Amino acid sequence: MHKYDARVVWTGNTGAGTASYKGYARTWDIAVPGKPVVACSNDPLLGGDPTKMNPEDLLLSALSACHMLWYLHYAAEAGVVVTRYEDCPEGVGEVDKGGAGRFLSAQLRPVIWLARGADVDVARALHDRIHAVCFIARSVNFPVTYVPQFHLEP
Repeated sequence: MHKYDARVVWTGNTGAGTASYKGYARTWDIAVPGKPVVACSNDPLLGGDPTKMNPEDLLLSALSACHMLWYLHYAAEAGVVVTRYEDCPEGVGEVDKGGAGRFLSAQLRPVIWLARGADVDVARALHDRIHAVCFIARSVNFPVTYVPQFHLEP
C-alpha cells in the first residue's frame, strides 16, 4: 500500500467568503510536506486565473509524467538510451448542460531523442507495456493513447 498526503487550502476569500457566487476567487494552494507550494485556480473557461494550474492541467500532467517515468525505466532496462524526452499531451473533455464535466480521452504525444544506434522498434514497443503499470493511467476512467515520435542523436 502507498499513502499520499496533501493539503489543499482555499486562498480565494476576498473578504466576504462565499456570501455571493461571484464574490470569491476560485484559487487554492496545494501544499505537500517538504515540497514547494503550487498555486492553483479554476479552469479559465469557468472564471479561473489562466496563469495558474487548474485540476485539468494537473491530471493531464500527472498522466504524462507517469508514462514518462515508466518509459524511462523500461528504456534503461532494455538498453535503450534516451537523451531527451518531451511531451505535449492533449486532453479532450466535455461539459454537459448542467455544468458537470469530464475527460473523454487523453493523448500523450512524447517526442523522444535516442542515442545514436538505438533500436527505434524496441524503443517504440516499450510504450505498449506502460498502460498496464502506470498508477495514474490505471486510475482514470477514460482512454489514454499515445503517439510517440523518435529522433536519433547524430
